[in-house]
Amino acid sequence: MSNNAQNLPSLWTRRELLSRCGGGLGLIALSNLLQREGLLAAEPKAPLNPLAPRPPHFGGRARAVIWIFINGGPSQVDTWDYKPALARLDGKELPGFDRSTGFFINDVGPLMKSPFEFRQYGQSGKWVSSIFPCLSKHVDQMAFLHSLHSESNNHSPALFMMNTGLPRMGFPSVGSWIAYGLGSENENLPGFVVMSDPKGRGLPKGHSLNWTCGFLPGAYQGTWLKPGANPIDNLNPVAGESSVDRQVRLDLMARLNRLHMEQSSSDPELEARIKSFELGYRMQSAAPDALDLGREPKHILDLYGVGRTECDHVARQCLTARRMVERGVRFVQIYSGGMENERSWDGHRDIKGNHTQFAGETDRPVAGLLADLQQRGLLDSTLVLWAGEFGRLPISQKGAQPGRDHNPHANTVWLAGGGVKGGVSYGESDEVGYKAAVNRVDVHDLHATLLHLLGLEHERLTYFHNGRRYRLTDVSGKVIREIVA
Repeated sequence: MSNNAQNLPSLWTRRELLSRCGGGLGLIALSNLLQREGLLAAEPKAPLNPLAPRPPHFGGRARAVIWIFINGGPSQVDTWDYKPALARLDGKELPGFDRSTGFFINDVGPLMKSPFEFRQYGQSGKWVSSIFPCLSKHVDQMAFLHSLHSESNNHSPALFMMNTGLPRMGFPSVGSWIAYGLGSENENLPGFVVMSDPKGRGLPKGHSLNWTCGFLPGAYQGTWLKPGANPIDNLNPVAGESSVDRQVRLDLMARLNRLHMEQSSSDPELEARIKSFELGYRMQSAAPDALDLGREPKHILDLYGVGRTECDHVARQCLTARRMVERGVRFVQIYSGGMENERSWDGHRDIKGNHTQFAGETDRPVAGLLADLQQRGLLDSTLVLWAGEFGRLPISQKGAQPGRDHNPHANTVWLAGGGVKGGVSYGESDEVGYKAAVNRVDVHDLHATLLHLLGLEHERLTYFHNGRRYRLTDVSGKVIREIVA
């Protein structure tokens, strides 16, 4: 065989050619039949205004969500999940404990009682840790989930799981799904806003991937409000430009955009992209007003704890969240704590000092948020969620000041407002809080319940991508109807 023949691509035999062509023609006929019957999935057209308000699937009570993300993994047995057996078994080994459950397998200690006192509060008689003197007064508005569990004992995948429903990066976050499903009620503000810890502690692990829009259109990406005096890039008009010059420039851009649309009428993404730039301009007037806490009276500032050294930053964020949702923003997420360890609720060392500090930063502001929403008639339509990526072990992590390691098997979260039944607890962990034991709840169930409270059916909220329809709850999830009012 010549060298030229060796370089030629392999040829089909006549039989192979007939077989492949025949199969291809059959698939063409099948796709035509499926299309006629309406059974062939097609990629939906992008709406002209991606953030235009859209009706829910049914009449949900909630219209907005504020998620207080307890970053780093709060200890359920030191906050909301009272376990008197821990005091009785303090210092004893946990039978059958898997040393690989946590992150530091060489620092496994015995069972450790909570360093905090628990007392009962409200008509529901809910047991609450002493680190929440303000939030404990609101337990009759809260629904507690004591049997939440997850898949990973590592922060990054656990954060992705809690935020996107999958322990891998690149998928749309809860806020993006909700903005995609419902749009925004204010055309001058984004539908999804994120605030992070400003005390030099950094962003949560995974950074903006925790509020990414993934494969959803870019309009549904979370808008991060940076700590400091300029929370949004390019929010202020160009220095030295008069309002007349600015209007002339914008009018010219609008004419050019219309001309481009006339020439590219077949591009379904173009108008949505133009709308997103127009939103950026409108935010230059709307966002400063929403972010101006100086418009609030002193008694409201005091209610949240604005000006208090221990909690001023979270107080300002919670008050900003209220101002956002009352202006029609759909989803606001506030991160308490930064990167890891002592910079977040990640209490590997000195669980008492760690949780005392971060509870002190959040207790009054979040309680003030609940009280303020209620007195304004907004709590019925605003769902407040307090949740982190996982819980912590009931055993100690060895050290001079003992802490607790990661625990994906048991976690406690609570919800309030937005159609939630108050003063109830659903699910149970075992007697020492090691594993979810009764009415186990996974992250997909939590997400399905959030969507349900907003009037969205989690199995119907889908997006066509790469040949299949994706949803927040993947292929599972059930609504926890026992906490729905």
